[in-house]
Amino acid sequence: MPLSDDQPHTRTRLPVGEQPSPQPSLRQSRPLRTLLAVLVVVTLLVVAISIANRGKPDPGGAGHSADRAAPTAPAGAGPAPSGDQPVGTTVNGIASGFPHTDQGSQSAAVNYAVALGSADMFRTDSRHTIVGTIADPGAAQGLQSRLDQGFTPETAARFGLDAQGRAPVGMTFVMRTIPVGAKSNGYSAESAKVDVWCTGLYGVAGERSIKPVSEEWFTLTLSLRWTGSDWKLTDYSRASGPAPVPPDQQAATAEEMTGAVDRFGGFRYAR
Repeated sequence: MPLSDDQPHTRTRLPVGEQPSPQPSLRQSRPLRTLLAVLVVVTLLVVAISIANRGKPDPGGAGHSADRAAPTAPAGAGPAPSGDQPVGTTVNGIASGFPHTDQGSQSAAVNYAVALGSADMFRTDSRHTIVGTIADPGAAQGLQSRLDQGFTPETAARFGLDAQGRAPVGMTFVMRTIPVGAKSNGYSAESAKVDVWCTGLYGVAGERSIKPVSEEWFTLTLSLRWTGSDWKLTDYSRASGPAPVPPDQQAATAEEMTGAVDRFGGFRYAR
């Protein structure tokens, strides 16, 4: 039977110590908040330490990383100057006594390229001396015959020279080969093939020259054989280029070019 509004109500009073707490949930939530705050702080510290250590190098792997970053270049493939200094001996003005190594064969090829591209090749006696100095004995006769056929009086005339390879009176004949770089194209203890990238100057310097000095870019490929004491030439070939774009530079006068040829000597080359 439901109670009506006009029925009296009974109230029970408990002792003070037994009174129920007015906010039981508030006391229970305080330890939980403290625990959450501690967890947040610890998490932030871990994240901060991880970020700080991420950019530091690994001491244990530093040496291995450096080794991987600097691999050894293959023999004869580097474009930068490297290896032994120029040899200290010459025969007939041409470097000799090259090491029995890949670099030694490249040094020989570069120096022989300079000799083959010199003004002395236009005179029969000096040409034969060059061939006898740089050629393998077994290939010397064939090379000399081939070069004699190439340096004919007609060839000399195309360069503005007489039949003996001499420039007109009062003029200077310029014929220089300047190696830019060398590359091994096959090496063994018995033989080697070397590509020599070159630029060259050729022409007659003088006020009335009809063949002024100009430049050319080409690549010589020289085949060499180890004779037991030195690298010697067995064969050669020539290809045009690669040539760079010519600069926008004023050409020297005939007097300036003649003076430069007289003042500046050549080099002895090594790899």
